[in-house]
Parts: sequence; structure tokens; C-alpha cells
Amino acid sequence: MKEFELKYGCNPNQKPSRIFMDNGEDLPIEILNGRPGFINFLDAFNSWQLVKELKEALGMPAVTSFKHVSPTSAAVGIPLSDDLKKACFVDDIEGLDESPLACAYARARGTDRMCSFGDWVALSDVCDVTTAKMIKREVSDGVIAPGYEPEALEILKSKRKGGYNIVKIDPDYVPEVTEHKHVFGITFEQGRNNFKIDADLLKNIVTENKDMPESAVRDLIVALITLKYTQSNSVCYAVDGQAIGVGAGQQSRIHCTRLAGTKADTWFLRQHEKVLNLPFKPELGRPDRDNVIDGYINKNEEDVCADGNWQKYFTEQPAPLTDEEAKAFLATREGVALGSDAFFPFSDNIERAKRSGVKYIAEPGGSIRDDAVIDCCNKYDMVMAFTGMRLFHH
Repeated sequence: MKEFELKYGCNPNQKPSRIFMDNGEDLPIEILNGRPGFINFLDAFNSWQLVKELKEALGMPAVTSFKHVSPTSAAVGIPLSDDLKKACFVDDIEGLDESPLACAYARARGTDRMCSFGDWVALSDVCDVTTAKMIKREVSDGVIAPGYEPEALEILKSKRKGGYNIVKIDPDYVPEVTEHKHVFGITFEQGRNNFKIDADLLKNIVTENKDMPESAVRDLIVALITLKYTQSNSVCYAVDGQAIGVGAGQQSRIHCTRLAGTKADTWFLRQHEKVLNLPFKPELGRPDRDNVIDGYINKNEEDVCADGNWQKYFTEQPAPLTDEEAKAFLATREGVALGSDAFFPFSDNIERAKRSGVKYIAEPGGSIRDDAVIDCCNKYDMVMAFTGMRLFHH
């Protein structure tokens, strides 16, 4: 296939629209089902790069959930605890522990379920039946993978009344080293960001505490590769092989850190006993449960526990999760990794990170206030590595 005509570009008024190769070669993809759009393909090609790099860096199956050209999360195939299975709505999945790819999907899709609503999924490995069954029951726009088991493909083809977007990509495809982008009729040219992220990048530890276990190295690699494909400015919290909070596209770094930290806190609190045991009405759908859980934890627009409200969602009125209970629960979280796509200009980022259990940090360094940031890390006995490499993505 030399080119694929799209219905329209980013918006319905942007026509004509297509994808093709400048060099005239065939596209490195097959569209097995559906008709992906412009933004679908932006998500597909960015997300595929992320999981491909994660698999190469850590040697484990990797999955990411993408929305509007940034990941909501990314994860590798580590088994889930019983509480985490319940928090991610996958405690009913048979054979989950036997499929590392399905475990990676459960983590990536379960991290920020509100932001993953209507996502694009990327799988590093051939999609198996267990993973396909999980994808089928979520609200999603499409999936990209290097292949699909026959039964898995049929399961996915039945999604969205047969219109689910399924893309197969050549895993051996390597793009040209120079890339181009057009803005306002002007062509930009740059070398592709082929910078390799691995354990060697974390050897320049600048804090007094230099004890960085392998698990922290793994989590920092997950965070940094996730950031490489996240709209900048961006900050990522990670633990247990998954990104648990991504703050993307903020003009101020502290706003990135706060946004990502709030998402990480929400992910942790989904595993609180009160949240795991909310008495939902059995007919309440999964997306509605996600919205209610977010409201229950973060006390958003609607008090879901109030009289006149709780009856819409629960079989009985639940006790609220108090600020004191949430704070006490979050105080037990520790060992979290934090990556930043550029240097921290102020120590306020470290103070905010501490509140979400951060112990390990990777950032480029190079700020005139590096000493203040290092001192703040030392105050909390954190371990911080300077990578020397910025990871902006636009």
C-alpha cells in the first residue's frame, strides 16, 4: 500500500488528508480492520515507538494507552497483585497471570482510566486472546501491534459493531534518520531522536544517597521512555514497571509535577480499601464507575456520597474517603520513580514529588539552581541521577 486516504485531518474541515511515504515506498503497515483517522495514526505511530523501545530496553512485553498524541500510561508485563487487579477492573480475567502482554495492558489501561477513555493501544508483541478480550470490553479507538493471533483478531474485529481500528506494523521497519514537519507552509527538518535510554544513562548519581536498586532503574527507564513520546513539558511518575502519573504539555514544570503527582495519588487511592469496596449498582457501566471513583477520591463536581446522588450509583450510601484517610494512605507509599524531560528549575518540584512517595529521580540537570534541587533531594534521602539529555517532544 503506497498511501491511505483519510476521511479528514485533525478536524473535519481539513481536507484532503492522507498518509504516504515521501520516498515512494510502501507504508510499513496493514490496516486489518476499520478506517483509522489522522489523529489515530499520530497516536499509533508515536505509541508504537514507545512500546518498541520499552521492549528493547527491558526485555519485557510493553503496552501503552495513548490519547491526543501523549501516553496516559505505559507498562511492562509484571503480574498484578489482587488489590491492583481489582482496582484495574481485571480481577475477573482468567489466565491473566499467564500472559505478560495482558498484564502490561491491564496496568497501562488501568492506570488513568478516565484519560484512557477512547484511547489508542500499542502492543509490543503479537496480540494474544487474553489481551484481545480485555481490549474488547474497553472504550477504545484502535490498536497497533506487530501481529495478532487468529482468534484474537476475530475478537477485536467484533468490537464497535465491526468497525474497530486494527493496524499491523512491520516490526523491522526503520524510518529515515532525517524527519520533516510542515508548519504554516514552512518545512522543518531535524534528525530523528534516536537517543538510546538504558541503565547507563542513570550512572551519574549526584545525591549523597547513591543506592539505586534494579527495580528503580527499571522504573526510571519506563518513565524516561514514556517522556520521550509525551508532549512537552512533561513529568512522569512510575513504580512496579508502569507509569502511574503523566503530566503532559504544561508550560510550567511545577504544574507538570503537580498534575502527574495528582494522577499518581489517584492511582494509589484506587487501591484504598474504601474504594475497592464501594457498593456499586451491578448495572453501572465501567466508564461510569471510573467517573464515580474519580469523584469519590478527588471530590470533584458532584458529591457522589450525598443524599440524592449516591442512589444513582450505589446500593447503599458509602462513607466518604476523608482527607485524613487519604493522606495517611498516601504516606505509606514509597519507592516511586520520577522522570522529567528537562531540568527542574526549582526545588518545589522535589517537595511535591515527596508527597507522592518519590524516592528515585532522573532529570537532565543543568539548571543554575541544581545545587538547591540536590540539597532538597538530600534532605529526603532521595537518589537522583543527572542524565545530561533533554527529551522534549513536539
